[in-house]
Amino acid sequence: MTAPSWNLSIAYQQLDDPKIEQDIGLIQQCIEVLVLHVDNCNAVTVMQNAIQTSEAAGKLLATLNTFATCHASIDATNGTAKALIGRVAKLHSELSQAFAPYEHALTHAAESFIKDVLEHESGDVNGQAFLIECDRKVADTKLSVAEEQLLTAMQVDGRDAWGRLYDNITGSLQVHVNDETIGFSQAASTLYGTDFDAQEPAWRGIQQAMKDNQESFSSILNALAGWRLTEYQKRSKITDVEFLDPSLHQSRIQASTLEAMMSTAKANRDVGQKAGRLMARVHGLSEMKPWNHLAGMPSLTDAEPKVYEFDEAIDIIFAAFNQVEPEMANFVTRMVENGWIDAEPTENRRLGAYCTKFAATRTPLVFMTWGGSRSDLLTLAHEIGHAFHNWVMRDMPLCQTRYPMTLAETASIFAENIVRDYLLEHVSSREEKLEMLWEELSSCYALMINIPVRFEFEKRFYEQRANGELTPDQLCDLMSETWQEWYGDSMSESDPYFWASKLHFSISEVSFYNYPYLFGYLFSIGVYAQRESKREAFYADYVNLLRDTGSMMAEEVVEKHLSMDLSKADFWQQSIDRVKAKIDEFEALLDQK
Repeated sequence: MTAPSWNLSIAYQQLDDPKIEQDIGLIQQCIEVLVLHVDNCNAVTVMQNAIQTSEAAGKLLATLNTFATCHASIDATNGTAKALIGRVAKLHSELSQAFAPYEHALTHAAESFIKDVLEHESGDVNGQAFLIECDRKVADTKLSVAEEQLLTAMQVDGRDAWGRLYDNITGSLQVHVNDETIGFSQAASTLYGTDFDAQEPAWRGIQQAMKDNQESFSSILNALAGWRLTEYQKRSKITDVEFLDPSLHQSRIQASTLEAMMSTAKANRDVGQKAGRLMARVHGLSEMKPWNHLAGMPSLTDAEPKVYEFDEAIDIIFAAFNQVEPEMANFVTRMVENGWIDAEPTENRRLGAYCTKFAATRTPLVFMTWGGSRSDLLTLAHEIGHAFHNWVMRDMPLCQTRYPMTLAETASIFAENIVRDYLLEHVSSREEKLEMLWEELSSCYALMINIPVRFEFEKRFYEQRANGELTPDQLCDLMSETWQEWYGDSMSESDPYFWASKLHFSISEVSFYNYPYLFGYLFSIGVYAQRESKREAFYADYVNLLRDTGSMMAEEVVEKHLSMDLSKADFWQQSIDRVKAKIDEFEALLDQK
């Protein structure tokens, strides 16, 4: 089997499928119905019908957006796909505006009205309780209906246009590496592989490409932050809205939880730095380099680094999942047989890996670019973990499956841990065991050092952006300063243009797309630890935990399923201690002669 391509026909046949226009027509009809009955939105039955109408249109919109995004991911130059994404964004804006009066009514209505609305047979309605409760918590930050509608309308060609610009630039960006010109995605993929001689030229080529486009990238970053800061200021009529507040609300965590996690991570920087120094030692270096910290492990023998065929990787993931529960393993087979994974390297392919779904059919989809490295194997397991999370919620009302990013990483990193442990169980030599444990070091270095770098950089950027735009040089200086603070002597130099090359800083819909990864990493380790103590009872409890992620605050999920307090350092420290044990094990093996 070569790396597979998607079969997206469960949604639409092609981008010119007539059903696309039919569904767009249905969405427009839903919007018209919402507008028609808006004057009676304080009536219980009208509100119930409005919720159902909004949910129906939302499912179609989400499915259309996923379909178009999948095609744009395969080919970032696909004009038809990008045009459809633009149409969907506009329709989403119109739907949000049409539902805004209903949302305003739900946010400010009496509890008795909410209770009456929720007494409905449809899960699309009665399943809204938690989301309505979350919205009511931030009622004081809501603008008037007219202002919310205006803001939503302007986002399409304002805030979100900056994010699309970033995608368009990077999707077609060419990078000069030695005497060759390659796509940005291909150059970035080199940094994850084991062709170590190619990594420094690729990284320096990316640095130059970022520098050549630094004015565009800094404009995008400044515009997105400026838009948000202005919006937060306008929302601060009754209660002040700080720049982290919307992210905390989206992540469904308290500020005390974020502070406990980040302060504990900072107090344990030496754990991640030690991982980096051990990785450097294997490379034969005194410290890591910004071009090799994502790379695979150098061979400790004369053998070439292991290259996995895609079907071999699937077999490994299947076997690892099967040790937890056959149902999980069968899901892996289902993903492959149904064409729900796209991993074939193609030209103009977008960066990174992700999991998405068709909301109308609850079909999970995985995107990545297969290179055959062990890192690719774990990335595939990670994304299939996300897909499994969606799959076990497929029978629930869609509104109860909208889990936050903090909890979204639970199943994905759990899946990585399963595969790592499976590989460790099947090693036959010291060298093989070191290779398996390398992935523990690599994850620790990325999640306990690189993710905090991103968070601290973005936090300081917002603090400074309140006083005016930052120049590319200032952004580079800020990134280098933060980089050094966290990496310390474990890395030789900083990655000054990381603010430009990392997509996550330029996502228009969400800010602080970073700390949830650290949250998910440490949280999933805590969940994984339960496997040892719960044994046969673990799987059912694990599935129930995943099913609760869309209808509880993160603190409530942890209290219910782990009986711990996220706002206390103890929760985070227990997971870090488990990571540290793995790193110490690697060091002890490395010291053996």
